[in-house]
Amino acid sequence: MGEFEALQSHGWLWAYLGVFAAGFLTSLTPCVYPMIPIVLGIFGAKDASATRLRAFGLATMYVLGMGTMYSGLGVVATVAGKKAGTLLAEPLFVVPVVIFYAILAASMFGAFDLNLPSSWQDKLNRVGGRGFGGAFAMGLVGGLTAAPCTGPILAGILAFVATTGSIGLGFSLLFTYALGMGVLFWALAVFAATALPKSGRWMEAVKSIAAIALLVMGVYFLRPIWPGLRAAGSAAPRYLLGAGLLLVAGVAIGGVHLSFHDAWKARVRKGIGALLMTAGAVGIVFWFLTPRGELAWAHEVPPPGKPVLVDFGAEWCAPCKLYDKQIFSDPDVQTEVAARFVAVRYDLTSIEPDEEAAQGRFDVDTLPAVLLLDSAGKIARRFGEPLPSPGDFLRALKDVE
Repeated sequence: MGEFEALQSHGWLWAYLGVFAAGFLTSLTPCVYPMIPIVLGIFGAKDASATRLRAFGLATMYVLGMGTMYSGLGVVATVAGKKAGTLLAEPLFVVPVVIFYAILAASMFGAFDLNLPSSWQDKLNRVGGRGFGGAFAMGLVGGLTAAPCTGPILAGILAFVATTGSIGLGFSLLFTYALGMGVLFWALAVFAATALPKSGRWMEAVKSIAAIALLVMGVYFLRPIWPGLRAAGSAAPRYLLGAGLLLVAGVAIGGVHLSFHDAWKARVRKGIGALLMTAGAVGIVFWFLTPRGELAWAHEVPPPGKPVLVDFGAEWCAPCKLYDKQIFSDPDVQTEVAARFVAVRYDLTSIEPDEEAAQGRFDVDTLPAVLLLDSAGKIARRFGEPLPSPGDFLRALKDVE
């Protein structure tokens, strides 16, 4: 099973769907609409001899150009951040990142605009030419032309993939984001903009949704350094219900459809609604991250004599949370571990001398890392990414003597 399929089968499907939706919503923001006449010219909308099939092919090349640019950025961000995951446990790094997210959210709420210099815009608009090669070249820079709206969301996704250490994940998530943006351009190719809605206030609602998503990501990055946030999650159904009600209440009050450019009463309602929506969305994320049932974890590997399950994880490690949620919470896995194993966990959120020594002893330099030791204390199996299925992990447990 490839990395994408493994991630998909263990909950990452929602991440891909969310990124795809973010790309689609980004394509509906005001910054993208000025590109439409240029894009229609590339697709041949004014050419009487152009066919819809050719226009669709040109649109596909345009989207592939965007995908190449964005996925390349994803790979660069992943490589640059691959060894920097522990920075997410450092307040001096995390707090500026969260402030950066808040600034991006403020720009999406309309507090200020992030614009490229007009001379840059003009040069980008002249890139490419006619034909499939020209469409691909224009796609490479098309996302940059819409940077005032794509920038905040793109920066948020890049900051996330930089912490995962997975080049495949960085590439595929950013390519999925480009595919989400491509829906609009495929529609342009087929319908030549005749069926597209006009620019209007509804686009501000799209930007508000993106701003709230950025705030939620900011809270997510605060979680490793704020013990109160780490303890705030719950797997109880009533917790999810309460978070959902907060989200719905925020929408009803005006967190999406009102504007901060309206009268002061509307601005107050907008602010309260946005806060409620953010709190509700954060609650849903925390509910998802909270494992369903816990193993009885020890904090030091015992002398040989019994098989040992050793887990190296950290609060900032998203795949580690999937081990908690998908594997260690499985009832059959828990039964097998409780019957024959000693379960040991090393928390690398803030590395102490004991954790550092354990890393060296077991040659652990990336997370997640899950080891199965046999009764003699030797490593029988080692797991990381992609995550195994609960069934595969259970079979590995049963094979260890």
